[in-house]
Amino acid sequence: MSEKTYEDCYLGEIRLLLPAFIGSTDQILTSELPEAGAGPRRSIPSRHLIFSIVAIAIFMTSIDSTIVATALLAIHDSLRSSINWSGWTLTIYSLGMVIAFPTAGRFSDQYGRRRIFLMGVALFTISSFLCGFASNIYVLVIFRGFQALGGGAITPSAAGLVADHFGRDRDRAIGMFGTIAASGQVVGPILGGLFVDLLSWRWIFFVNVPLGIAIILLIFKFIPESRTTSKTRVDLRGVLLMAGVILAANFGVTLLGNPHVSIFDPSFVFPELFAIVFLYLFIRHEKTAESPFIPIRLLRERSFAVVNLINFLWGVVGFGLASLVPLYAEQRYHLVALKAGTLLTARGLGTILMGTVAALLLRRTGYRLPMIIGYTFVAIGIFLISISPRLGMGPYLWLSIGAGFTGLGTGFANPASRNASLQLAPNDVAAISGLRQMFLYIGIIFSVSIISAFLNRSPNPGLTQAHIYWVVVGLILVVMLPLVMRVPEHKGEW
Repeated sequence: MSEKTYEDCYLGEIRLLLPAFIGSTDQILTSELPEAGAGPRRSIPSRHLIFSIVAIAIFMTSIDSTIVATALLAIHDSLRSSINWSGWTLTIYSLGMVIAFPTAGRFSDQYGRRRIFLMGVALFTISSFLCGFASNIYVLVIFRGFQALGGGAITPSAAGLVADHFGRDRDRAIGMFGTIAASGQVVGPILGGLFVDLLSWRWIFFVNVPLGIAIILLIFKFIPESRTTSKTRVDLRGVLLMAGVILAANFGVTLLGNPHVSIFDPSFVFPELFAIVFLYLFIRHEKTAESPFIPIRLLRERSFAVVNLINFLWGVVGFGLASLVPLYAEQRYHLVALKAGTLLTARGLGTILMGTVAALLLRRTGYRLPMIIGYTFVAIGIFLISISPRLGMGPYLWLSIGAGFTGLGTGFANPASRNASLQLAPNDVAAISGLRQMFLYIGIIFSVSIISAFLNRSPNPGLTQAHIYWVVVGLILVVMLPLVMRVPEHKGEW
């Protein structure tokens, strides 16, 4: 048999991820496999259909990340909360993700991917409905936390489902998660802007309800029960201690955002002291726990330490700052919610465009080159956003170009950054995927909390945010790019 051409390989990859456009309906919905040791054939859902259901769920949760960012100023005005407390609608969501990602990864190994996936979608849907009826910022933050726990359970269990059904092709399928999420980031700002300008910010949560119900029905109908792969118990004590660290630290930062609070004020000092105590207890517990929430070896081992640090910084740079771009456009240039929100649409389009290409070429490029190119593009985009419009352009067009550059960079870097961590432990896909997402969201949490605190104290929030962007550009060039050169390189199949 002759060797396949590159064109044949790419066509195979497209058939793997876009089956709805290729082949017959019967091939899409079912695959005929022989029963073990018998002649008759049975019909089971194909991996293509399972991937499509998983993709819809990831799409739903990604919509929620950008749609809420678009409505941040509207929530601030409607519920009459300060900007630093309004920012907690983003912070608590990220905190819930930090708790849920590694926990759901372990639970999906222990109790089955399908069961955890279903529970995550159900909790996300119910919590979205309750968020829409929140009467004040504190109630909204609580329900957003539950929504995050549901959303956080989806991605690790989805990665496990894909790994179970795609075998050695799982790297390409999982690499497409970033592109799917970017698709939600394109739709989210448009919906958010329309809801805020024409209806109410409450509809940014109600929109998840019919989509969630549809996904639940599809899970019951088409996704088979998945096998358990581990009997390891979940380290709930470690989870709660880590949550205590992040919650206490960010609570203190939020209070510091009040103009009358200084760094020596007890309302700031005591939460930070509690965070230090929780951190000490967490590290001591993880060293002796039978099944630690974060195995210390994954923090001490050089390759894991480098990848985890990059993921944390990528959360700050690639996602935390991006979620505040609409707020920046509204406060500095006074753009309406729809226009400000579509800046994230420009970013999402860039991510989709380059993310698909980067995922298909990942086995040939390895991990380092796409990450270097991607982070450089992000730095260029952030710098353009931070400075005043040039070349006779208006603010909206100028910001859209900058956002587009950040999207191109994000799309280039995402597949490589996802698989760089999975490559280090390919037999623990769900757990490692959860760990990666945890560090990403820790970066998002701290960036949103700190920036919101600065903005709440600033007489000119828009200009202050521009200055923060300059600092971030330096962080990318001076810290992140050199770290990429320490990422373990890999080309070819796993």
